[in-house]
Amino acid sequence: MKRIILITLEILFVSFLFTLPVLADDSIKGAISLSEAIKTAVENNFSVKEAVENHKGSIQEKKSALADMFAKTSANYSFTSLHKGPVMKTMPVETQVADRTQYHWDITLIQPLFTGFALKTRYDMTGLGVRIKELEKEQTILDVIQKVKSSYFNVLLTRKMLQVTDDAVKSLEAHESDAQKYYNEGLIPYNDLLRAKVALADVVQNREKVNAGVSMSISHLNMLMGVDINKETEIIDNVVINPSKYNLDTLINEAMKNRPVIKALGLGLKTLEKVIKIEQSAYYPEIALVGRYEQNGNNPEVTENDFNNVVNANLTIQAKWIFFEWGKVRYRILKARHDKQAMIEKIKGIEEGIKLEIKNAFLNLNVAEKNIKTAEQSLGQAKENWRITNLQFNQQIATTTEVLDARTFLNQADTNYYKSLYGYLISLSELERAVGKNQNRS
Repeated sequence: MKRIILITLEILFVSFLFTLPVLADDSIKGAISLSEAIKTAVENNFSVKEAVENHKGSIQEKKSALADMFAKTSANYSFTSLHKGPVMKTMPVETQVADRTQYHWDITLIQPLFTGFALKTRYDMTGLGVRIKELEKEQTILDVIQKVKSSYFNVLLTRKMLQVTDDAVKSLEAHESDAQKYYNEGLIPYNDLLRAKVALADVVQNREKVNAGVSMSISHLNMLMGVDINKETEIIDNVVINPSKYNLDTLINEAMKNRPVIKALGLGLKTLEKVIKIEQSAYYPEIALVGRYEQNGNNPEVTENDFNNVVNANLTIQAKWIFFEWGKVRYRILKARHDKQAMIEKIKGIEEGIKLEIKNAFLNLNVAEKNIKTAEQSLGQAKENWRITNLQFNQQIATTTEVLDARTFLNQADTNYYKSLYGYLISLSELERAVGKNQNRS
């Protein structure tokens, strides 16, 4: 019987294991492309989430402003205990007109009829606010996309730098071995062997620095994507460089139409126009419809009253007009107009700043494109120089110093070449962001 119970428990336990959900293991996922990195960042990045919440909050603010245009209802309950009962004196007689103990409750409804267009204007302002927050979200996404692209290309660059360093280590290890052999044979002096050893030690140390740089660049990309910074993210190097010709004036015109910040500033200007209208509304009277239902009595239930009606109701049209405040309204209107003019000047300044930003990105892109061709030619020459110098050393017609110089030239040429390639892509991402393009380039 005991054995049967144990077998039954084992079966139930195994069945339970099969019913457990399979936990996703990010570490077993394959390498991600640039478009996947951007998609992940847009979904998870904290800045984007903040912008999304701000946009949602503006929508609720608009709903709140709409509610101000409808009737408001309030309830009130009060208890009053007087030292003496109220009386009406008609000499020589005093007649009591109310109880010494009084209970009261009422329900009041207030419907605004006219507020000098203030409520409608405030509602329109919140509508502009919703659109502004939406544009701010778009701008945040543009910024995050550009940062992800730049970080993605930087990861690829640092990995190429690690590859260059690894090649240098292998080359100098081979050279150090040859130098040791030639020294043992008495073909080179001891200081040449020492140069080879020192050069190898130096490049080995540099490889550790470059390897740490790779790790940091991956962590930065992980941070932008909103994942664990220590995650060993693998990325795909399938970017293709297709240099295109751009016209600076066309780019600037496109930015003036596309940049969310320009659109948001335009809406901000409209908002300040609404502020002027709200301030001007103080010149008009406020009119409201007030309805009230009330009960007055001498008991907590407010059901008994020996002097007045227990139940009463009224409907009132109420007008309020403040027509003199020592120029306060006028000053507020003037302030709002100055705020509007300040915004106009601010927009001009930002537009000029964007033009300068685009020109800088445009020039950087052109420089990067030209550097690719120069770096490619230099790399070919450095490789050939390294090959020839290495052969000459093996034939004992070149010194260790010349070999090390040739390797240094090759390392620098490799570095310049990859920096020019990925520098072009980073410059292109900066130009796209400056123009306001939300392009998911993979």
